[in-house]
Amino acid sequence: MPFATAHTVSLHGATGHLVDVQADVSPGQVGTTLVGRPDASLSEAQHRCRMAVINSELGWPSTKRITILLSPADLLKRGSHFDLAIAVAVVAADGRLPVAQLQATAFIGELTLDGGLRCVPGVLPMVLAAAERGIARVFVPEPLAREASMVPGMDVFGMRSLAQVVAELQGEEVPEAPPVPPMSGSRLLAWRGAERLEEVDLADLRGLADAKYAVEVAAAGGHHLLLSGPKGSGKTSIAERIPTILPPLSTEEALELTAIHSLAGTLDPGQGLLTQAPYAAPHHDASKAALIGGGSGYIRPGEISQAHCGVLFLDEFPLFRGDVIEALRQPLESGEVTIARREELVTLPARGMLVLASNPCPCGEYHAKASHNRCTCAERVRRDYRAKITGPLADRIDIVRHVEPVAPHEQADRFAVVEPSSVVRDRVAAARRRQAERYAERSWRLNAHAPGPVLREAWPLEPEGQRRLDDELFSGRLSSRGAVRVHRVAWTVADLTAVRSGREVAPGPAEVGTALLLRTAEPLPQRQVEVRFA
Repeated sequence: MPFATAHTVSLHGATGHLVDVQADVSPGQVGTTLVGRPDASLSEAQHRCRMAVINSELGWPSTKRITILLSPADLLKRGSHFDLAIAVAVVAADGRLPVAQLQATAFIGELTLDGGLRCVPGVLPMVLAAAERGIARVFVPEPLAREASMVPGMDVFGMRSLAQVVAELQGEEVPEAPPVPPMSGSRLLAWRGAERLEEVDLADLRGLADAKYAVEVAAAGGHHLLLSGPKGSGKTSIAERIPTILPPLSTEEALELTAIHSLAGTLDPGQGLLTQAPYAAPHHDASKAALIGGGSGYIRPGEISQAHCGVLFLDEFPLFRGDVIEALRQPLESGEVTIARREELVTLPARGMLVLASNPCPCGEYHAKASHNRCTCAERVRRDYRAKITGPLADRIDIVRHVEPVAPHEQADRFAVVEPSSVVRDRVAAARRRQAERYAERSWRLNAHAPGPVLREAWPLEPEGQRRLDDELFSGRLSSRGAVRVHRVAWTVADLTAVRSGREVAPGPAEVGTALLLRTAEPLPQRQVEVRFA
């Protein structure tokens, strides 16, 4: 029978679709026809595959009509990773490979003209999608075998060439082949991995108790944070240390994050599963496509998706372009980024913490205390600078803190109690475990992700706390969105209080009051920020 079907996966964002590569080799007008909505790069696959098969000494049916269908035919396909599946399907349809060997098997990889394999991005989300659709084994380029093996229960074959794949399928001795080079353009994630955690620590910073408490609350609940203050006050130093107080990712979170970096081509094949919370700090000159995601033809995850389950730090936030600032609204609210390109609609996860840092004026010398104020900016200039953080965006920020430089006597106090990141991380992890238990039957993990209506119905505030929140809402000092965010932060404050005290604490007037102060940038009572040391 001159017909065979191989399987591969087509990626649309982080979502994979199983594709049947059907090949028919039969008498007729000599030629090769590739149908099923391939893009330009995929249309070239027939030429790569023909030379790869010939140079692998497998025999291309050059005297017959070859028809290759990528099914489903209404799904747009792109990328060079279809090569291996196309070549295997043609070889099997020509009778040189048992068709039965292709069942429940996926083939992923680009072919060179001499029959060698080359690495492609996105292998992990492809294999995850294949496993969900009943695929039991997968053939990938050798350097990507470890990445594909992260999918539980999948039988992975790391190969160097088309000849090796065919020999393995036939049960023959696998021939020698040159090693497959690593994927070009991949970037190591030193900033985002465990190495970064060893370089900085909260214990490096003296003072700043108010800001440190706010950062702990933000990390425990996954809340968005804005740090403002004059230059040299420690905003960047605090933000850089947030990853050091985040606990290791769960297995589900690690798979999601690793799949995103695989899709973006930023995953080091030898690194394995990404288990540490990522950290990204793009320059303020970054484009909207770099930050949010996009690109021409191939949609690449942006920094906000690559920081999923971690921290995206935007320093000097008012200097970012206006279109970039406004583009953050949707992902801050929904935790997802949706990118539309002609006929393609791609949704990528973006449930990380957004941390913004801003000077109060362009010169960075404005201080709240008149005795320290050395600002030379006109009031209109300061007002316009602050207005770049627009109202709708500011309304989506859960916690706002104004950071003042540490006094010299605090900086030099060698006897001050300074907590290391490991101690704070233990509290954050314990608070997150409480949230995981609370939302065990839900689709979200942290307080910051809980929908407002469900939160009010299933996990309400104590009556006195709710009355205080209602007063703020009815007076107009809080919007409806702001009230929901205060409710979420109040639960996080209660979780941390329960961790410290060892007893159950529900959000009451004290927790709501703390959440309101955290949102409005009002200083916290000294007792509140020192309770950690009790």
